[in-house]
Amino acid sequence: MTFSIVARSADGVAHGVAVASKFLAVGAAVPAAEAAVGALATQSYANLAYRPQGLALLRTGTAAADVVAGLTAADPERESRQLGVVGRTGDGATYTGTGCHGWAGGRTGDGYAIQGNILTGPEVAAAMETAWLASDPADGAAGLARRLLAALRAGDGAGGDRRGRQSAALYVVAPGEGYGGTGDVVFDLRVDDHPDPCAELSRLLDIHTLLFGKPDPATLLPLRDAVADEVRALLTARGHTASDLDAALSDWAGIENLEERLVPGSIDPLVLTHLRAS
Repeated sequence: MTFSIVARSADGVAHGVAVASKFLAVGAAVPAAEAAVGALATQSYANLAYRPQGLALLRTGTAAADVVAGLTAADPERESRQLGVVGRTGDGATYTGTGCHGWAGGRTGDGYAIQGNILTGPEVAAAMETAWLASDPADGAAGLARRLLAALRAGDGAGGDRRGRQSAALYVVAPGEGYGGTGDVVFDLRVDDHPDPCAELSRLLDIHTLLFGKPDPATLLPLRDAVADEVRALLTARGHTASDLDAALSDWAGIENLEERLVPGSIDPLVLTHLRAS
């Protein structure tokens, strides 16, 4: 009832899942990932026990193909299941039980596994693989998120779930790259019920990138001279009057949810643009 891609970043640091389906809140059931361990997707009458069990196996260094074999061998309902797994290294692995509704199948390669059922045809998985392989193999969680979404949208464009559209989700983890550096979940975006969930997921990723993306050091503007004068005037007009400019900017940015883009002594051009417009 779903199509998904499970993958890791080019540098092996991040792991994640992108999934879409004619199913309410598919992100609540399908994806699982653990930083520095791996990721998996359980679908087609999803077995939610696969998520903790699969991650436990990946944690021990078990290869993706062996994780798939172990989980499905112990499951008496395996013929109705579909599963994709990626570990720290090596090829991804996918499984499609003989009882899955057609079209059902998958594709795998180094660092990725693609799978789907009740699809318009094999062209969905093929389009996802083509998009994955053609996308920029950027390092880290942000690059992985964009690649996963590109593959998901390619599958959606090729026909996707033959019953229609309803929900989509993106889940990406990397060690210490979560909010404020206090966790590992970098992206946890869900569209639970929407007429065009993949497009909506793309919109949410753009907003997430604006608010929580890390600034490019090469574009930072030093908070001095004319830039400092402008920022001070804009902040004062908005009621943020701390004598220390960094403190005033931090006070405003925290309200605007832009605190992840702050760098002491400088300002991100995206933050300045938002400050001017607010």
